[in-house]
Amino acid sequence: MNGDIDGEDEEYVKIYVTDNTETEHDLTVDKESGEIAYHTQDGYPDDPTERTLAESERVHQARKFAQYCVFTERGYDTVPPTIHPERLNAVRVSIATLSEDRLDDYFGDFYRQLRSHHHDTDRVIDVPADATDADSVLYRKNVYLGIDPVETELREGAQELAARHGFDFSDRSISERSLDTVSDEELDSWTAFSQDLGELAVETDADLSEGLQIDSVSSLYTAYLDDRGEEHVTDADEPFEREPDALLELPMMDPGSLEAFRDYLNHNLSCQIRDCFVRMGLEPPEPFRILGYGRFEAAEQYRHLEMYPNYIDPEEERAFAYG
Repeated sequence: MNGDIDGEDEEYVKIYVTDNTETEHDLTVDKESGEIAYHTQDGYPDDPTERTLAESERVHQARKFAQYCVFTERGYDTVPPTIHPERLNAVRVSIATLSEDRLDDYFGDFYRQLRSHHHDTDRVIDVPADATDADSVLYRKNVYLGIDPVETELREGAQELAARHGFDFSDRSISERSLDTVSDEELDSWTAFSQDLGELAVETDADLSEGLQIDSVSSLYTAYLDDRGEEHVTDADEPFEREPDALLELPMMDPGSLEAFRDYLNHNLSCQIRDCFVRMGLEPPEPFRILGYGRFEAAEQYRHLEMYPNYIDPEEERAFAYG
């Protein structure tokens, strides 16, 4: 894959992409939403219904690559969050550093639900009554990142802003504060502080990556197939109205110990990062050239498209056989 940015205006970035079959794509990416505003190419049918599955995947590769190229070269937030490799890696690292209590707070329901299929443990949620069987159910949880300014280069500025808004967090992480202990007035102060901190980060072009941490998660929910093969997704309680930074979805499996489950989440997110690059038509960075289950959608493509090795198969010899 190769991308050549041809220019931009106040709203859009124009980019030419050459895919792995040497087909050229002319795309326009919306700088604010990341949506593809225009896309034409000279190698596949214009009507999506006339394309083969492989041709459709090549088109989607070009679109994903264009969004990622605009992000990496121009810095615009054009990559959808749950297929954004940098965000997924931030979630992966954050989970790896959680204390065991915090791990249980965020993911204990997920862990116990999976254990309930293999051990005498109460289920957190019921298997949907119209699911074909338990094997057809994917358990899901959305993960949201936040920023602890104490851990960033904005530490001093953040402390000054906090003092201006009437509180002091110099000796504790924001993540340790519970909303149950915050009054309406304090919450208003935190909101104003957050807005001012965001403006400060933009003004100083600060690197906030060191302060990324798990901020919150959704409730546990499911995606499943019924007897007619139709997919259903149950409702979840979400802590925010924005899009999550990662989607964890796992089939019925024995998670082992809680620490073993943390290791598996690490592996799953690493596989999701692999999926992001593969489905942009790129070789993943070396740490993510691994085999295993990432996202269900990607796994289905690997099973059905000859253009891909089956990256979920631990014995796949075609994978990463470069040179």
